[in-house]
This record gives sequence, structure tokens and C-alpha cells, in this order.
Amino acid sequence: MRPEKRQGGRGEQGFTSLRRSAEHGFTLIELLVALMIFAMLAAAGVLLLGNSVSAQAQVKARLDDMAAIQRAAGALSADLGQAVPRISRTEAGTLAPAFWAHRDGEEQPVMQFVRGGWDNLGDLPRPSLQKVEYWVRQGRLERRGYAQIDGAVGDEPAALLDHVEEVTLRFRDIQGEWREEWTPGQPDLMPRAVEMVVKRTGEPPVTLRFLVAPGPKEAPLDDQEASNAAA
Repeated sequence: MRPEKRQGGRGEQGFTSLRRSAEHGFTLIELLVALMIFAMLAAAGVLLLGNSVSAQAQVKARLDDMAAIQRAAGALSADLGQAVPRISRTEAGTLAPAFWAHRDGEEQPVMQFVRGGWDNLGDLPRPSLQKVEYWVRQGRLERRGYAQIDGAVGDEPAALLDHVEEVTLRFRDIQGEWREEWTPGQPDLMPRAVEMVVKRTGEPPVTLRFLVAPGPKEAPLDDQEASNAAA
């Protein structure tokens, strides 16, 4: 007798091959494709994480920078808002106007004046008035205070802003006009407002404006001449 032929031999062999492939796992090509996809996803995740960390660092630096500007503006606003028309003496003993400003670089302060309302919580032997100076030195905006108004040595300066390239000032007089320089005709005359433009490295200029406490009015020219003649 002849052996019976099996029908559908190729179909059964293909089914058996697929069943064996499923039983034995993935092929090498499938593993390589899966690894490549995993590597692409991992690289995208690392890139996304790096961008997120960088953006977070930039936001933090920007917030810290804004906070520093606000602290400096707060100090200036408190000082200028309580300025008094008090003529003082320098460390060398020479008379200084109630308010004076300079543009001589780092050799002299950009502003000097006397403020009131200096708290004395420790009941120290000092007045409630304080002479303050603002300097631009070594790329920093600094504030320097004096425990005594006349002829005393100043305290250690406190840095308010870093990376400062230039500070430009303007002063508003009693007529409401802005001046590039403050050269009053009488030593106790105060500006009505101060504008400060701060230029910092890698940052756009920041314009700050502050009101100054009311001071004496400018005396007429005849009164000034009579006062000078009497002196």
C-alpha cells in the first residue's frame, strides 16, 4: 500500500515555524529594533530633563536678580524718602551740602545725603539722623552709612547689586525740570526726585525713580546775596 500523502504540508510547516518562533522568543532583528526605540526614548528623556533643569536654573537666576533689584530699590526709597536738609562735615572736616552727587567714577560716591528716622533699638549713644553714601566700585552698587554725621569714619559698605557697569542720575528740581547734575545755589537745597538708571552686564538698563522728602525752598537771589555778604 502506498502511504497517504499529507495534505496542506506547507501550511502545517508554516504554522509550526510560527509556533516555534513564539515559543523561543524574539528574533535578533526584533531585539535590535526594540533596543533602538528604547535608546531613542531614553535620549529624548535625557534631553527633556536637561532642558527643564536649565530652564529652572535660568528662572531662579532671574528671580534672584529681580529680588536684588527690589532690595536695592527699597533701600534707596527708604533713604531718599526720609532725607533731611542737614549740612554735614566730611572725614577731613570740610563742609558738605545737604545733598550732593558726583560722576567721578569710583573715587567719590555717586550720592551723599543725611536721612532721618534711623531706628535705635539698642538705645545706642547716637542720633536718629544718619549720613549715607552710595558708591559704584568694582562692579557693585554699595551703600555706606555713618554712625555720626560730622567728621566720623564710615561703616563697612554693604553691596546692593553686582555686575554694575554704570549708574546715571538725574534730579528733578522744585520747578519740575530734570537736571543732569545737581549744583544748587544754596547748600541745604534738596531735589524733589531722583532718577537712577543702572546698567548691568548682560542685562537691559533698569530705570528707578524715587521721591525725596520735602526740603527748604530755594531762596530768592537777593536773599542769597545778602546771606553771602553777611557770612
